[in-house]
Amino acid sequence: MATALELSRRQDPNGTAIVAARGEIDMSNAGSLRDALRQAASKGDLLVVDLTAVEYLDSAGLTALLDYLPRLRLIASPLIEPILTMSGLGAITTVRGDS
Repeated sequence: MATALELSRRQDPNGTAIVAARGEIDMSNAGSLRDALRQAASKGDLLVVDLTAVEYLDSAGLTALLDYLPRLRLIASPLIEPILTMSGLGAITTVRGDS
């Protein structure tokens, strides 16, 4: 059974928008991620997406992230980091580990 996607939004003290995801991101819920990113992106120039609690990320989730390049910065767990690298997303945005 798939782990439900949970999304939260906040701003850091500098006003940078941060979207944190937990669970699995796939074609069934990538629209929710896209909506959260759209709302957060209106808050400033830089958009940080925290994927450290994401257990699965498919191409629909990757596509949702692409709309926010080059202002996108990602925080990824060791589980998700290879997916970002193999997709090429790691070469066109900053990907930082969760440590």
